[in-house]
Amino acid sequence: MSAGQGPDGRPHVVVVGDVVLDQDVDGRTERLCPDAPVPVLDVTARRTSPGGAGLTALLVAASGARVTLVAPVATDDGGRTILEHLGARMAVLPLGHAGGTRRKIRIRSAGQSLVRVDDGGPGSPTEVPVDRLRELLASADVVLVSDYGAGTTRDAVVRRLLTETARHRPVVWDPHPKGGDPVPGVAVATPNAAEARGAVADLPDAACLATEDVMASRLRARWDAAAVCVTSGSTGAFVASSGSEPLFVPAPAVSGGDPCGAGDRFAATVAVVLARGGSVGEAVGAAVQDASQWVADGGAEGYRQRADRAGQVGAPAGPAPARGGGDLATADVGDADGDDGPALRAVPGEGEDLAALAARLRSGGRRLVATGGCFDIVHAGHVATLQAARRLGDVLVVLVNSDESVRRLKGPSRPVVTARDRARVLEAFDCVDAVVVFEEDDPRAALAQLRPDVWAKGGDYGDAELPEATVVRQHGGRVVLLPYLGGRSTTSILARSASLTA
Repeated sequence: MSAGQGPDGRPHVVVVGDVVLDQDVDGRTERLCPDAPVPVLDVTARRTSPGGAGLTALLVAASGARVTLVAPVATDDGGRTILEHLGARMAVLPLGHAGGTRRKIRIRSAGQSLVRVDDGGPGSPTEVPVDRLRELLASADVVLVSDYGAGTTRDAVVRRLLTETARHRPVVWDPHPKGGDPVPGVAVATPNAAEARGAVADLPDAACLATEDVMASRLRARWDAAAVCVTSGSTGAFVASSGSEPLFVPAPAVSGGDPCGAGDRFAATVAVVLARGGSVGEAVGAAVQDASQWVADGGAEGYRQRADRAGQVGAPAGPAPARGGGDLATADVGDADGDDGPALRAVPGEGEDLAALAARLRSGGRRLVATGGCFDIVHAGHVATLQAARRLGDVLVVLVNSDESVRRLKGPSRPVVTARDRARVLEAFDCVDAVVVFEEDDPRAALAQLRPDVWAKGGDYGDAELPEATVVRQHGGRVVLLPYLGGRSTTSILARSASLTA
């Protein structure tokens, strides 16, 4: 049993952060006010529920974890309402709260927001029970910091205790532009792209930090974190970990939806998967899926409506996150071509070298992505890799080992499919813009001519040093790892086939 797990085996997650009171006023607008050109809202429903770190804690609880929330709570009607809503779902350690309860009041008509009114606060802590909080943090399997900019993460006492905790317990830190930086040693920080961009704006090479994978790497070093995951909305997430190339986890395609609260859903899933023993990669893979489903289900508003219908705040919203221990994989990643129209269908022309091919593909300022491998028998893992790689840029070139190269790497019985046929299959994919067969055992010579903006490789390489990484970087390119779909490899497919025919 780990530090915080009780007799029922549930992991214990301590959520530390800033709570707000979310209030939704729904109604109809069918007329204008006679004394001003503004719509009149005829109210049909009101909903009140905890937001900020309160919502994050509810999502952790709905995912099956035992939760304790630590947050400033005002001693007014709003504070009492927050405690009433949360008390049935979790333990709460209230800290002193400066000012009245922070409220976000959303006025909505036919599902559309007309205006949001914020009041209360500032909400920073006024009294922190040091011994009680230290004991509580030590009892956690994971500590999740849900920063909403009210001052909890800037409080000197809270920061000191979180710094102590990060040396012994995994800490997940969901930052806010108005909050404090993550303390040193956090297991993973989860800023969105805008938050990450603001956090690196003062670096000397800030102009070069427009890409999420580079920002994640810079922030990991700046914050002294084990990992930083920069989320990028419908694109997915980029993870920078110590000793490994950045990992890109693409998000499944979602039509419409509401992204409000998706960051809370993401951080909650990461915390629960880590608390159950999963790796950071597994946690991010599950979180991308859960956050995408959250958006599709209507975001925070959809969650509150479902909870209201169920008669309780904290009713499950979407699928529970993965328990960890499985393969990092994603579901259908949608249209890999994005909104730029049909992919270019390009193959090297007669006498055209790779540098000329690259120049042709880059015309119009396109970003060139390359990936490579044997692709002896194209399987689901290859498809996931190709689709994910294409989403990192505008055109995708696939470098394929020649028949002789495959024989040297895999043995005399391989390949089972010739290079000509392998290339033809790959060219049929809409996400592939060009296929190049190379004779060497690794793609360094081809990459030196192609000079891709991004070199994408399957995550099964893990922490292994890629021999071609130096060549890619010499020409200003980046190396990004892609999710690994376990159990799908040409070798295993051939082994199963042989056993069936034996």
